[in-house]
Amino acid sequence: MTAQTRPEGLSAYIAVTAAYWAFMLTDGALRMLVLLHFHELGFSPLTLAWLFLLYEVAGIVTNLSAGWIAARFGLTTTLYVGLFLQILALLALSRLQPEWAMALSVPFVMVVQGLSGVAKDLAKMSSKSAVKLLAPEGEGGLFRWVALLTGSKNAVKGFGFFLGAALLGLAGFHASVLGMALILAVILIAVLLFMPAGLPKGSKSAKFAHVFATDSRVNRLSLARLFLFGARDTWFVVGIPIYFHAVLSDGTPEGARRAFFLIGGFMALWIIAYGAVQALAPKLLKGARRSTEEITRLAAVWVGLLTLIPFALAGATLVGGTWLTPVLVAGLLAFGFVFAINSSVHSYLILAFTGAERVTMDVGFYYMSNAAGRLVGTLLSGLSYQAGGLPLCLATAGLMAGASFLAARRLR
Repeated sequence: MTAQTRPEGLSAYIAVTAAYWAFMLTDGALRMLVLLHFHELGFSPLTLAWLFLLYEVAGIVTNLSAGWIAARFGLTTTLYVGLFLQILALLALSRLQPEWAMALSVPFVMVVQGLSGVAKDLAKMSSKSAVKLLAPEGEGGLFRWVALLTGSKNAVKGFGFFLGAALLGLAGFHASVLGMALILAVILIAVLLFMPAGLPKGSKSAKFAHVFATDSRVNRLSLARLFLFGARDTWFVVGIPIYFHAVLSDGTPEGARRAFFLIGGFMALWIIAYGAVQALAPKLLKGARRSTEEITRLAAVWVGLLTLIPFALAGATLVGGTWLTPVLVAGLLAFGFVFAINSSVHSYLILAFTGAERVTMDVGFYYMSNAAGRLVGTLLSGLSYQAGGLPLCLATAGLMAGASFLAARRLR
């Protein structure tokens, strides 16, 4: 499976990346809209976590099958289907009514979020696989391209977090999701009409049984990825947003709107900074001068450093004090820096470990583990925060990072 001529391949990569950016903007905005909207309606932390569980379950199933779908029908097909399903999910959420009983609204949102999860992972697998096929050869070429794609995607998603919080405060829930559906529909039409050549077509010889990784390095990296993203989402999905809302809101409608902007701003800053560090990771690590073996060793070093941060923050929350919130902000930004280096190294290694003939299969399997980590982290976020507040939430994140360290050590 190879790209066509380089100019066509570059044009195809740019088109796929631009469509992925538009998708991730709506994905980040939708997460904040759902989280803050239902928190305002009085949902508990555990119930809020449940709203996102099917989203992550769908990611596990989708990533396992998306590699085969792309190998069978082509990368552009999975991108188109992903964009279309996200539009359907947004339109479905616009039908949600605040007077619905919780027994109806929670399953409805879970199902729609599940559809959005399918959409996201189809689009993600398309763009990430395109890097392996289209990146220029030479020293550090693959590391630079995958870091640029992953970093820019997360910066766009970070802006989506702020956009979602801002739209909720300014336009309300229903108008926001309808507006995003309209914009994404325009993007889909443009991609359908103007997608250049350069990406490979599908092959009828692709077998579903091939989706399971046979390389032990891919399996171990996938396990490290599972715990890495579990460590992030254990505090990121429910714990920190709800804690900040309790600290920043005075209980009035105006106070709630102010809290929306501040929480959305922090989450956006975190994701944008995380994306920027990801994009710079090849320079920070001098990736062009390092072999794949050296970068593999760095995977264990950086996740070992990551493990220390949530434990330190958990200790700070037990001590308390007026300085706690600034310390949490600074500590979580430090977590984001180290996490971004880890994520960028992982994204490079999965493409370095796989061959062009198996790229969609191995990338799909790898991101299945990524989705499994987010699923576990999402559930633990609600459970740990409800059971023991922010200290237990952060300590649980530290345990997940420690498990990722143990898996990454075996890569050597």
